[in-house]
Amino acid sequence: MSLNQGPVYAIALATLIGVGQPTASVAAQPAAVTSAETPAGVYSNPQAERANALLERAVEHVRKNGVMGVDAFSREAQFIDRDLYVYALDMSGRFLASGGASAVLIGQNVLTETDLDGRPFFSEMIEMAKASDHGRIEYHWFNPADSKSEPKLTTFRRVGNIIVAVGYYAPRATPAQARSLLKRAMKAMIDDEAAALTAFQHFKGPFVRDDLYVVVVDIASGKVLAHGANPALVGTDANAQKSPDGVEIGREMLALARKDGKGEYEYNWRNPLTGRLEKKHSYFSTQNGRLIGVGYFSR
Repeated sequence: MSLNQGPVYAIALATLIGVGQPTASVAAQPAAVTSAETPAGVYSNPQAERANALLERAVEHVRKNGVMGVDAFSREAQFIDRDLYVYALDMSGRFLASGGASAVLIGQNVLTETDLDGRPFFSEMIEMAKASDHGRIEYHWFNPADSKSEPKLTTFRRVGNIIVAVGYYAPRATPAQARSLLKRAMKAMIDDEAAALTAFQHFKGPFVRDDLYVVVVDIASGKVLAHGANPALVGTDANAQKSPDGVEIGREMLALARKDGKGEYEYNWRNPLTGRLEKKHSYFSTQNGRLIGVGYFSR
């Protein structure tokens, strides 16, 4: 049976994050990094941190109690954190436990179970677990909070013959939130530029929110002054940055900034939270010779 049949960033020159080619699942080994791009998950988010903490707790429980301990995932509050829950299956595909809606699968072999796109993700997860004792996979699952199918990011660990997993739905910023962050970033630059440039790069600070973050570039030189997702890019030349499909987005955005002073720019870029290549729409403005921008991702 299928569980999913029912109701069921300021980027200015965001030019600068992404990895290789888009992938639907991320195995344990690190992905190759190209040019100035950085790996998916370069900064964390509250959902990911909660999911990782819950997974660690569940893995330790299985290490101590073995397969007999997985039943606790279906009934003990310590293995449920609001919208997050633990589930487990063995390497043969038998579904063992779940603290969420997937509890209806307990006892079944889920090798042929698919997501809403028809992808046999449980089977893929098992194949990944054979190669490494940990990994991450993305699939489309019904999100009861929004009553629609959304990408779910699931991290798993193999403990002996048992796969323990916790997934979460990646947060999505709205156009209004992107514009609001840009407005706040511009005010911060007026109040104290040096302090603002530092604040923009605090991963857990007020200027990094889900997939939104701030990038500031000196318009005259093209030098990156701040980057909320990858501070290592500070000092690099934004003119040299390209999108994964070869578009000179840094040069083009700077040209628009010099011509119009503000605007919008859309391009393909890798979402730092999902690791997927997605369409990104950026809002940017100029102020005291700086280009400041913020963009949001759309599926």
